[in-house]
Amino acid sequence: MADAKVIPFGEEPRSSRRKVPRLGRGGRSQGSLKPVPQQRDEALEQRPQTAAAAVPPLPPAPPKPAPGSGDWERKLAHGLNFLRRRITGDYEVDDFGYDQDLTEQVLMSLLRPLSDKYFRVEVKGIENIPDSGGALVVANHSGVLPLDGLMLQVAVHDNHPAKRHLRLLAADLVFVLPVINELARKAGHTLACAEDAQLLLERGEVVGVMPEGFKGIGKPFSERYKLQRFGRGGFVSTALRAGAPIVPCSIVGAEEIYPMVGNAKTLARLLGIPYFPITPTFPLLGPLGAVPLPTKWTIQFGEPIPTDGYPPEAADDPMLMFNLTDQVRETIQHTLYKLLVQRRSVFF
Repeated sequence: MADAKVIPFGEEPRSSRRKVPRLGRGGRSQGSLKPVPQQRDEALEQRPQTAAAAVPPLPPAPPKPAPGSGDWERKLAHGLNFLRRRITGDYEVDDFGYDQDLTEQVLMSLLRPLSDKYFRVEVKGIENIPDSGGALVVANHSGVLPLDGLMLQVAVHDNHPAKRHLRLLAADLVFVLPVINELARKAGHTLACAEDAQLLLERGEVVGVMPEGFKGIGKPFSERYKLQRFGRGGFVSTALRAGAPIVPCSIVGAEEIYPMVGNAKTLARLLGIPYFPITPTFPLLGPLGAVPLPTKWTIQFGEPIPTDGYPPEAADDPMLMFNLTDQVRETIQHTLYKLLVQRRSVFF
């Protein structure tokens, strides 16, 4: 094998070296060779121009849509579809009067800003409500007006992964008021009786009950976050008959929206209502005093208490009902105290 020829680094081989003519006086070349570097420069300058001429120009970019235009178009389409369904009657109402289409499209849309922006409701433990099947949510009641029930309904629907609807059990007074009666029925609420509650639980609905009733929302401000009596435990009997779990629920923040410092009992008796509240702003400021204070709310759902392991006759055992009622009440009260300790401020 012949010896390889070593070429020094950075030096061109002699065979590839070009002969550059010597320049005479005045910069003229001696000989017939033309300056090669000048030809290479001209060729390199022409190549990019030829390649650029062969590529067609790109079309102009389409104009970007205005921000939020797609959302408005989507909302407009949903609104038109809703109006079409209402006009044509293409919606369903169950035997309790519950109108799911109206609740989701209108009622929830009206209550959601109050929950998210005004009261800034923080929801905890929503995973304790099952994804399917019946469940009984038992919560404390407060606030002079039953806004806590409505905020509880929004919290379950908007935060649960399955978007479940809460069917509240309301007092008789709700269903004798002219306008409130129709809205409550269409929102899925029904009379607080054992028959309706059991039927809803057996259908697999999430039912909400506030056993304190008027004693809870009408108590004075000095007794805030102190649970009143839970009645005779009728909700426990209903859950036992349906085999549905009981989910304790604690609501903090509703007690301060209307600080009730007095009760005009005589006026309440004349009007036929359970109490006539006197607050620092009502009735002193008239209708303006009916605006609730923008307190910060927290709604926490506790671990469910199963009831499907009891025999059918357990629903008639008064001692068992008393023990389960006391367990639910103590769980809610203990959680209320815990949330109050963790709360930084009434409004923040």
